[in-house]
Order: sequence, then structure tokens, then C-alpha cells
Amino acid sequence: MEKEPSADKRGPTGVTQNEKRLLAVLAGHLDRTAESVAEEMQTATDAVIQWAHLAEENGFATMTRTVTHTYVLNEEGEVYARAGLPERQLLNSFEGSIEMATLKQHPLSKIGIGWMRKKGWVTIRDGLISRNGDAPEGIDELALKGPLTEGEGLNALIRRGLIVDHESAVTTMRLTPAGEALVNEGLDLREETGQITHEHLLTGEWEHLNLRRYRIDRLPRRAVPGKIHPYQRLINEMRQILLEMGFTEISGELVQSAFWNFDALFQPQDHPAREMQDTFYLAEETDLPEGYERVKAMHEHGGDTTSSGWGGVWSGKKAEQCVLRTHTTGLSIQYLATHPEPPVRAFCISRVYRREAIDPTHTPEFEQLEGVVMDKEVTFSHLLGFLKEFYLKMGFADVRFRPAYFPYTEPSVEPEVYVDGLGWVEIGGAGIFRQEVTDPWGVKTPVLAWGLGVSRVAMLKLGLKDLRMLYRSDIDWIRDAPILPADTQSSTRR
Repeated sequence: MEKEPSADKRGPTGVTQNEKRLLAVLAGHLDRTAESVAEEMQTATDAVIQWAHLAEENGFATMTRTVTHTYVLNEEGEVYARAGLPERQLLNSFEGSIEMATLKQHPLSKIGIGWMRKKGWVTIRDGLISRNGDAPEGIDELALKGPLTEGEGLNALIRRGLIVDHESAVTTMRLTPAGEALVNEGLDLREETGQITHEHLLTGEWEHLNLRRYRIDRLPRRAVPGKIHPYQRLINEMRQILLEMGFTEISGELVQSAFWNFDALFQPQDHPAREMQDTFYLAEETDLPEGYERVKAMHEHGGDTTSSGWGGVWSGKKAEQCVLRTHTTGLSIQYLATHPEPPVRAFCISRVYRREAIDPTHTPEFEQLEGVVMDKEVTFSHLLGFLKEFYLKMGFADVRFRPAYFPYTEPSVEPEVYVDGLGWVEIGGAGIFRQEVTDPWGVKTPVLAWGLGVSRVAMLKLGLKDLRMLYRSDIDWIRDAPILPADTQSSTRR
């Protein structure tokens, strides 16, 4: 029977076979490069570095990574090294003063004029460029002559995009005293078995195997799987809830006419929300849709309804202006205009744009969820029921409603959810579309409508205090976010 190796030959618990092989190769050397070790072990350099990291964690080896930068001129830099920087060539092309229009004919004027002015070489006044005396060589010109060594001159050329940085890295490794002691004690380099199979048990071979030893006092190396961004996961969750509730998803263009974005929703043309301070207007215009006359009549005198409208003269020119949509409600009314017969259940989750100063709770673009239900005999109570069911499915255990006002719904309501540490938080708006909104499109049955800011829900669900986190590629935050986050943000209020 083969003699079982003694415990000291096996090495300490948790040292892998590859670590032992690496320590044996490093024995007797002060420093060895990862490449030379990989060649001797007949394996990849990346594998050797990985094993060295394990040995370093166990205190048996140390690693040093030395990075070297070599700077060379790119093709454009080579041209300037021979002929001079654009501003120098441009300055040498005239004496005293020259008209701006004349100098702009020089092929280097687009680059050179700005740099001459920035360096204080010239003064520009009344369309005339005048030299300011001598123009001594700057640090960038001196660096351009070489050699390219680190300093302000080199940094200036790097900022101008004239330098290519060739980076090379060398990883060296050596044994620590603990590693040397382990090697001197002797390493068992026989092949290890990590799992006993059925065959091993039947044949009795397991008694002679060199079994891998494990440490149970250390956590395994963290695994970082690929995952969907937490914000996108939340949007997907909302979408799935509404699909399961029987809704159809709709979509539309980011650029909408003011007609669909405002007028079709019975928003007066002098409403403050339509000002340029709140809305992104574009230079383009678009034709008014068929049937716009009924919307015009609704604004001016209430059309064929009991409404008196807004009065005044409705401007088709103003309605033809294009805007970045400020909400997704305009998509809902367009969908209803082409689907005027009940039943209808539709929603969209899309990005909208408003002129907002960026701060922890505001951004100029964000996602909005919009939903409509159109059917015979649906009531305000049905609307509250839909909203409560949706928010409960989103994990908010306590929901309440308070009266509100919106230009295109009546009655209107604002849902609120209870959040631990914050109390009651307003989380959207809802109501029944006014007759002035639906009547021009032949919709004769009630339409329940609601919208909510998806980003606000995300902040509550993900426990964020800064809205901008949702749009940043913070890899640590994404990695730390659980794949199935526990709902710690809401609770039932007793």
C-alpha cells in the first residue's frame, strides 16, 4: 500500500495545488517576472498572476507591478515637430497686423487663431489681428523638439492630442519568509482530488487519493455576475405588472407637436407650462392632424359640449411647433384617437424632457409611466382600485389618495404611499379625462388616466437620496445592488 504523506508535506489548509507549484518555481529566486514563471510552468501569464494573488493572500508570496510609460508623437505631432505648431506657422505668415477675413483663408486658421489669442501673441479688435511684440517659444514648443520626458510641456502636448502614451506593465513576484519556510518543509505536488465519486467509493480508491484540503474559516472569493442595471430592473418590473393586469404597451416619438403635447389635452395656449422656461422647443414644425378643427373649437368656445372653452383665438401656428415631449400623456390621447371604441387598457414607460436645473431631485430628462383605461361604466372608484393594486404589487404596503388638480382630468387625485423614515410621499397624478379632451376624437365612454415619475419610485425602492445615481455608471453600486432586492422601503402603517 502506498504510504500516505505526512501532514507537513501537504501544506496548510486552503493552499491550492497551483499555489504549491508556483511556490516551488519561485524557490531560490529573489524576483521573477510573471512571464518567465508562466513559461517554466507552461501556462498562461494571467493564470500565474491569479495563483500569485492567492499565494499573496495567504502570506506566502508578494507581487509588484511596475508600469512604464513611453511617449511618442502621433502623426499630427510629427508634422508639427517639423513645421511648427499651427499658431506659430500662422503667426509667421504675417507682419504687424492683418485683417481677420484674410487670415481665415490660411489652412491653419481654425486652430491657430484661437491658440495665438490664448497665448497672448495677438490682439483682435474691429476685425483686425495685431501682433503683440515678440512671441517666445512656450513649454509645448520646447517639448515638441524632444526628448519627450514628463513635465508641463509634455502634459500640454497630451492635452492637445499630439502624444501617444504606450503603457507597459511588468509583474514580478517573490517568496515571503513564510513561503520559503513552507517550501523548505516540503510540498506535496501530487495531483489532488477535489471530489470523491461513486466509482472511488465502490473500488476503495478513495483511501489512496490525495484529497484537497479546504479552509472553512474564510469566505470564498466574491463572484461578480453580470446583471441588469437596478433602474432598468425596476422599469421591467413595472412593465411586467401592467402586462399581467391586462394592459397593452404603446410607444411614440420623442419629438411631438405642441398640438399633441398640449392642445389635444385641453391645455390653454397661454399656460405657463408652455413657456420656453419649462419646455424644450425645436426649430421644426409639423402639419396639424386631421380633425384638429374640433380641438380648435373646443379651445375657443367648448365645441359641441356644455363647456365654454378657454375663449380667445386659438393659434394653429403655435400648435404646429415641435417640442421634446414634456409628458407621455400625449401618446395616450393619440392612441385613444385611433382606438375610440371600448374597451382599452394601454400604458407606456418612456422618457420625457423638461427644462429643469440639475440637482439631487431634478433632471431635465426622466422616465414617466402613463396608463389609461377606457370602458363602459368605469368610475372614479375603479381608478383608485387600479392604482392601489399597482402600488401594492410594487411593494408599497400602504396607499392613500388626496384631491388634486390637473388641466386635463376632472376629478383628479394624487396617490401617496407610506415610506419608513419619510412618511407619506406623493408618487403620481391621476383622474378621469375631461370631456374637452375625449370628445373631439369621438370617445364617448369614461377614460381613467394616471401618470407617475418612474425615477421617484426608483429612489424610494432603491433607497437613494440623489436622483442622478440612476443615470451614472457606478460599477460598485451596480455590483452591490441585489439581483432581487428585498423591499425594505415600505411597510404597513398601523
